[in-house]
Amino acid sequence: MTSRKTRSMKTASLRHEKRYYQRGHRYIIGIDEAGRGPWAGPVAAGAVCLPLERDDLSKVLRGVRDSKQMTEKQRLELVETIKEVALVWGVGHATAAEIDEIGIVPATMLAMQRALETALHDEPFEPDCLFIDDMLLPELLHYPQISLIEGDSRSLSIAAASVLAKTWRDAYLLEVDAEFPQYGFAQHKGYGTAAHRAALKQYGPCPLHRQTYRPIRELAGMDPEA
Repeated sequence: MTSRKTRSMKTASLRHEKRYYQRGHRYIIGIDEAGRGPWAGPVAAGAVCLPLERDDLSKVLRGVRDSKQMTEKQRLELVETIKEVALVWGVGHATAAEIDEIGIVPATMLAMQRALETALHDEPFEPDCLFIDDMLLPELLHYPQISLIEGDSRSLSIAAASVLAKTWRDAYLLEVDAEFPQYGFAQHKGYGTAAHRAALKQYGPCPLHRQTYRPIRELAGMDPEA
């Protein structure tokens, strides 16, 4: 059940979706990522196609906005609603090893492509348009794409995707915390906190760490410019 506090929260807009829907774009898929900045763990992406014909869509998804502006409790309260309401949804990721191999921007694009592939698996329709948060996907130029700066604050479809990506990634870091408890992944989710830096100084990096990131190279005694 959605709490009274959730019902009063700000919700991302459907203004851009409605404009394109009126032009005949029925299947608009919002795509966003989570985890570009952390020192460890995968980068994740979500893809969500909302039923734009529903007049009550903003009401049903009230409180869904940029996942970084939501508390963990709020995200967990709304993520299942997003999945239930969406026509299709998917989550994809790129591993720390893939980030090291190809770089964070290509890895983010790869995670987004995988999220879209998961969302469209066995579905009878092709998207009319992709709404992407501040990015275009060169490998998917056969689909019309709209890059929205701060899209997770301006588009409900992108915001919903950001919640899926963030909750999946957080759950993953909670799971691997049991395997590498000395790093505190359950608390900082791989981000560069003081506690994370202290753990790296004591134990060195583990396979989940992004070895090409400057802080990891510095703390491991490697040349950060190499």
